[in-house]
Amino acid sequence: MAEKKNYDSEFCGNLPLHNINLIQDYGYLIVLDKENLNIVQVSENVADITGVSLQALVNSKLSDYIDAGELQKIATTSQRGFSGKIPLTLNLLKDQIQQAFHVLMHIKADYIILELQQVESGRSRNFTEVYQDVKYISYALDAATSVQEVCEIAVHELRKLSGFDGVLMYQFDRDWNGTVIAEEKDERLEPYIGQSFPASDVPKQARALYLKNPYRLIPNRDYVQTRLYPVINPISHAFIDLSDCNLRSVPAVHLEYMKNMNIMASMSIRVIKDGELWGLISCHHLAVMYLDYEVCSVFEWLSALISSRVSAIVNQEAYDQSIAFQQKRVQLVDQVYAENNIAAGLLQGSAINILDLFNAGGAVIVLNGHMETLGKVPERDDLDNLLFWLEGKDITKVFATDHISGLFDDASTYTDIGSGVLVIPIDSTKGEYLVCFRPEVVETINWGGDPNQAINFEKNKKIYHPRNSFKLWQQTVVHHALPWEQAALDAAESLRNFLFEFRTKQEYN
Repeated sequence: MAEKKNYDSEFCGNLPLHNINLIQDYGYLIVLDKENLNIVQVSENVADITGVSLQALVNSKLSDYIDAGELQKIATTSQRGFSGKIPLTLNLLKDQIQQAFHVLMHIKADYIILELQQVESGRSRNFTEVYQDVKYISYALDAATSVQEVCEIAVHELRKLSGFDGVLMYQFDRDWNGTVIAEEKDERLEPYIGQSFPASDVPKQARALYLKNPYRLIPNRDYVQTRLYPVINPISHAFIDLSDCNLRSVPAVHLEYMKNMNIMASMSIRVIKDGELWGLISCHHLAVMYLDYEVCSVFEWLSALISSRVSAIVNQEAYDQSIAFQQKRVQLVDQVYAENNIAAGLLQGSAINILDLFNAGGAVIVLNGHMETLGKVPERDDLDNLLFWLEGKDITKVFATDHISGLFDDASTYTDIGSGVLVIPIDSTKGEYLVCFRPEVVETINWGGDPNQAINFEKNKKIYHPRNSFKLWQQTVVHHALPWEQAALDAAESLRNFLFEFRTKQEYN
């Protein structure tokens, strides 16, 4: 048995992923001077689609490769002050022959980045077909009444649309570990439903990049990376920031991670709630899987729809829970007024008591030098020690933890009664508190591989590797209670304000 650990890695979170200065080989990158639209930097493979050497490309005019109308389109768009990725279609000339490209245009302060992906003939679908697919999924999502249903619809429809061998949805917890809550995949792929993956699998900096990029596509883990020429951007005089570029190359450790999972291609789609990363939809394929720009655009569209529906359901559930907590809080306040006594109103009410409000197993209240309890609480000496510890912390606002023994060693003797505590200071200067306890809940976590082996350094402490097995690894976690809900914390803070005011009025009457 063990206590919970934080598996988020500061090491991985500090890797300069955005300054990798390399791109994947399924597209091309051109950097323009914003003032004159001259080419100042390119990915080395641009020479293949222009038939011009890298030395000749740099400092040449973009107008040498596209017609005047398309050049004007870029100029007009850049002058409007747009941010984000602007989709365009351009035709580049090579040996007097036009080649069509899907383009994502990134407008920066001093330069413009163009990400290009060649249009493949015969694969394009018309807008009506795409719209019908998305509209159907949109209706299905709108009809879903739970997050679980939304996730199952998303996984099923995205797999059907893309043809990936496997698609799974995993949700982040408060420590950024991800648990697979929906999955649909080929039987050749290892199932992960119900398993958790440590936060270091999607480290802090990678999570931040998902706020800039709706999806991350790696069509071929064995791709040959393409460098930028020149290496240093002549305008910024530094490595170019590729944070929001889809083509950005992939760290070797992640490619090794894919190899250990026995997949050749992957795609991850973000799910956002209230501006923060809520989860990821992860797509896996056993073979190389190149997706055209149109399919990726549909995935980007669906990312927004799925995020919107998840947010709506989660926020409604949080609202309903908050209302329920506040209604119980009002009942308790009424009882305190009726009894004209804090302890009697909170602990002895016939309709409701403090345990009902906070789903607690026990509570203690200290007022006027007297202590009263309700339910299962630690022994008197243990309570005295806890209260003394609280006074030393100078707690003036609501304090809550689901793992008190991790903060206060003496609490390890009563984890079966009080692994979690919620402290409402009535008047901390006088040592007056209301403390609620939640008992230990022993939890078994099914990890996808041993999280303690998530990052393995070689002897030189510089080269590192991901774990090589994702087989089920179980961990039993002890000395933790159910976490205190945000609605409970909000109700506790509101109750704290009332109790302080009521106590103050009693003293002056």
